[in-house]
Amino acid sequence: MLIKPIQFLVVTFLLLACGKKVTSSSDTNTSGAYTYYVSTNGNDANVGSLNEPFKSISTALEKAKAGDTIFVREGVYQEKVAFRKSGRLDKLITLKAYPDERPVIDGSSFSVTGKDALVTISNISYVSIEGFDICNFRSSTPQANVNGIVVDQGSKNITIRKNRIYNIEHNVKPEEGRSGHGIEILGNTDVAMKDILVEENEIHDCNTGYSENLTINGYVDGFTIRKNKIYNAENIGIDAAGGYAANANPSYNYARNGVISENELYNIDMTTGPIGNLLGHGAIAIYVDGARNITVERNKIHDTDRGIGIVSENNAFPTENCIVRNNFVYNCFLTGIYLGGYLGYTTGGTINCHVVNNTLLFNNRILGHFGEVEGEIRLTENCTNNVIKNNIIYASPTNDVFIHKYTATGSGNVIDNNLYFSTGTAKWIWQDQSGTTTGGYTNFNAWKTASACDVSSINGIDPLLVNTNAPAFDLHIQPLSPAKNTGTVISSDINGSTDIDRNPRIVNNKISKGAQQ
Repeated sequence: MLIKPIQFLVVTFLLLACGKKVTSSSDTNTSGAYTYYVSTNGNDANVGSLNEPFKSISTALEKAKAGDTIFVREGVYQEKVAFRKSGRLDKLITLKAYPDERPVIDGSSFSVTGKDALVTISNISYVSIEGFDICNFRSSTPQANVNGIVVDQGSKNITIRKNRIYNIEHNVKPEEGRSGHGIEILGNTDVAMKDILVEENEIHDCNTGYSENLTINGYVDGFTIRKNKIYNAENIGIDAAGGYAANANPSYNYARNGVISENELYNIDMTTGPIGNLLGHGAIAIYVDGARNITVERNKIHDTDRGIGIVSENNAFPTENCIVRNNFVYNCFLTGIYLGGYLGYTTGGTINCHVVNNTLLFNNRILGHFGEVEGEIRLTENCTNNVIKNNIIYASPTNDVFIHKYTATGSGNVIDNNLYFSTGTAKWIWQDQSGTTTGGYTNFNAWKTASACDVSSINGIDPLLVNTNAPAFDLHIQPLSPAKNTGTVISSDINGSTDIDRNPRIVNNKISKGAQQ
């Protein structure tokens, strides 16, 4: 039936009066999904088209349904953003920057007195946020909790991609509960959070106090954290955690089955904030704390307090069945890779984990909290049945330790097939089951006898890294490196299918020591 012009005007008026969206052909696609637009020059009474955009992101999210996309034009949006509806498996709700533009979700006009976030995804599934600056959210109120993005309440199938998160700050004294997160993924219900993807974001210059920049905590079962860049931080970069107050049910209260890969973390220095006055250089760049079945691979970590930790701070929540592989870790203030419970403090420990095919260079720039050298690889309380193989461990020429095992607790650890080198006189320190601790073995054969480790390892031969000079460190191996094809193949499940450059990890059933094949 043909509609005459006057009839069309009447129908249009009735649709608008009923709150219906009137679109042109450019606002929809063949699947029936709509595309909405938001601009600082828009009006929330508009229809949300490209030519008649909404003014606020929140209005667009109220309108959007499964399968819809919201494009946000460049400009500063001083609003808190909360997703109100879920998408579906094949029809996400997507909130993203307009192509080649950078919208800013700015929190500078808000006060924070409790827990709050600039972007909230709570009990929502199948949504994506991409391409925003999320910034300038600050509080000077004691016991507040300041966050850039929070995802919680059983949300699943969430994508957080290509955002820049900065100046998220809780600017109070440590005793006033200094705390916050750039991104917090919090499994705080009896519904598992699944299929969480956080990729290609930048998080920097946040004051998170006792908390972290990117946190996965509680009942999160299946996540990928990849290709993010985190820097200029006063505490932990990435934390997969268990045993805290995230979930009331102990069986749910730890993150599990996740991958932390291809991230770069640097300038993570606790002494840049007030907590450093209490704890010194205590932050860990990538921290698995009481979580299970986590793979940490192909990351580049440098100039941080500590590099990678598969550690437990809670007695009932050991860190278990994790793999740390194919990472570059260099020039950290303290240890490069750290296993075990906190000394004299927790008994959870590190169990059935693998530390394989990593390259460590010139960590331990300063002494540890007890006036000791923590070691390129550090083992503390209750390390049990862990495997440390195929690593290149290149110690600094002054006052360094290759391996430092602090306590007699734990057993069954296998350390072998590594390549050790230093132009100075590095050593190994080991406390055996009787509780006897040596002052440090500088003789490799004496070390092997005392520890019953490293029978097939190499010591004292230069691994021929490409560049060991600051600031242009390059931990790749040269073609004639003695690390080339001299490692031991455990399995592709343990060693990984690709090296740090995403080239095949095992070639003709041979594997190189270190992170690069």
